Amino acid sequence: MKRLLSLIPSSQACSLKIVKQVGFLAPRGHWPRGRSPTHWCGLAKGCPLYEASQDAPLTGIRGLSSRSGLGRDPRKEEQGAFHLPQASPGPPGLSGSSRCSTASEAAYFLTTPFPRPSPHARRARSRGGRAGGARARGRRRKANRALRRGGERAGAFPPAAARIPRFSALQGAGKPPMFGDYEAQRHWQEITFNLPINQWYFNSSDNNLQYWGLDYPPLTAYHSLLCAYVAKFINPDWIALHTSRGYESQAHKLFMRATVLIADLLIYIPAVVLYCCCLKEISTKKKIANALCILLYPGLILIDYGHFQYNSVSLGFALWGVLGVSYDWDLLGSLAFCLAINYKQMELYHSLPFFCFLLGKCFKKGLKGKGFVLLIKLACTVVASFILCWLPFFTEREQTLQVLRRLFPVDRGLFEDKVANVWCSFSVFLKIKDILPHHIQIMISFCFTFLSLLPACMKLTLHPSPKGFKFTLVSCALSFFLFSFQVHEKSILLVSVPVCLVLSEIPFMSTWFLLVSTFSMLPLLLKDELVMPSVVTAMAFFIACTTSFSIFEKTSEEELQLKSFSISVRKYFPCFTFLPRIIRYLFLTSVITMVLLTLMTVTLDPPQKLPDLFSVLVCFVSCLNFLFFLVYFNIIIMWDSKNERNQKKIN
Repeated sequence: MKRLLSLIPSSQACSLKIVKQVGFLAPRGHWPRGRSPTHWCGLAKGCPLYEASQDAPLTGIRGLSSRSGLGRDPRKEEQGAFHLPQASPGPPGLSGSSRCSTASEAAYFLTTPFPRPSPHARRARSRGGRAGGARARGRRRKANRALRRGGERAGAFPPAAARIPRFSALQGAGKPPMFGDYEAQRHWQEITFNLPINQWYFNSSDNNLQYWGLDYPPLTAYHSLLCAYVAKFINPDWIALHTSRGYESQAHKLFMRATVLIADLLIYIPAVVLYCCCLKEISTKKKIANALCILLYPGLILIDYGHFQYNSVSLGFALWGVLGVSYDWDLLGSLAFCLAINYKQMELYHSLPFFCFLLGKCFKKGLKGKGFVLLIKLACTVVASFILCWLPFFTEREQTLQVLRRLFPVDRGLFEDKVANVWCSFSVFLKIKDILPHHIQIMISFCFTFLSLLPACMKLTLHPSPKGFKFTLVSCALSFFLFSFQVHEKSILLVSVPVCLVLSEIPFMSTWFLLVSTFSMLPLLLKDELVMPSVVTAMAFFIACTTSFSIFEKTSEEELQLKSFSISVRKYFPCFTFLPRIIRYLFLTSVITMVLLTLMTVTLDPPQKLPDLFSVLVCFVSCLNFLFFLVYFNIIIMWDSKNERNQKKIN
């Protein structure tokens, strides 16, 4: 042991007497069977302490484990061998792995005190060691899985505490090397403030694109720059180049959440309130209730304030665009939607309904008269808005191409993580990503997406109406989510906000869809420790919708807007009168399945051979629900001609 300690620098060394006092030395022969002292110390080959330990007269170092940087042995924890000491910060440079690669790191492990186990704990350990057999090994594996799932560096929390969701959690907080989407937003402020604009999208020594490189359109970059100026005024350390990487503090979290709230107050919330005020044929009380339910939608709240993004900015601009084109402010609506696309490229999900609706208006007015003038005005508005947003990047051709490459990274694959679309769900049975070439995957996804949205877009072009426009927004966005290339879990928000717009028209189906959309992000919310907030917000949203719209009383064919479809079917099948009853049964089945899967995901450990079992089941169940909703919304669109003519007379 003296020879082992002599390798530690003098500033970090400890005497043999101190080591004995803290109870590190174990009686000879007390190592677990098949385990060497170096295994439990966590020493790696090549470490000077490891080489010295091979011939050192070392009898044992108690309490050190290769699983935990703080020397925690999961077996001792589970069997009550000792109480955990208060976690102390790890040695410099230690991240994730607890194997010692330097003498200074080994000194840290050797000088961290752990109390001796009590006699009762030693007896419990002896009962569970050799005699416990498979049962003890199972408990050890369960403890290790809980430690890994907790995601806390160096094992600072016990397994049970690591599973408790915290409302203040932010995605990736305290988890190097990437630190999550919260760090991405902060890092973009750092890059846009400290680097010239022509380096924002290029890889360099000051801008490592592998570390949260900027991959959104210019308007997002300008927004990050604006936030950076405010951050610089409050605390320059928040956006200091290089040194601020991974920065986390309560003051900075408060600042970042305040930026989301301010964006909501300036863009998203006014659009929601104005939209609800413009609704016709409903009372003021219903308008207020509708606005409240839309603002309580849990998906957007959890992603923007928990996972941490600014989705409400692009969705707010899109909502202003919907308001503009629905009430004949076509130029302002086009400008607002162009701003939405230039903030997040995923707004392309809504681009075809906007294009078809405005083109249908031009056709309706006549392309030889007012329709042609409107078409020219719309084209000029779109071109001018894009030029203004992209002007700094039009100086060189390579600049423009590099931004486009960052916006559309087709090399990432068909889908990402566990997303509730067709390709991810179907990959359970057939690994499309591994079987088909990359370009074939792109072609297949394009064909399926185009064919699924074509009927609704053609109907909107030939018969443009505000109601048809809103339902086509839902149908097209859902088609993109289910079939398009490179989809993320959060993309379901692009479907959910248009569904919020028809909440007052079909409250039962809209509430059902919005609950499923939140449930579909469960793997992401579980990763971000947002399960409890998601349950609370979902319950609040469901109660608000139930009390405001009496959704369970609005399940007739007329309330579901399926009367035209049912009449058409009854011409051939007179007994077709059970559609509302089937939909109620499907709703009940869907809710029960979502509740059971949520409980299983939170409380049970998946089988060792199927670690992603619950996540895959969540995606598969959500995908089935979304396919049903895609059929439902397309039926409303295609069988809405009579209702459309009646609405035109009322208007």
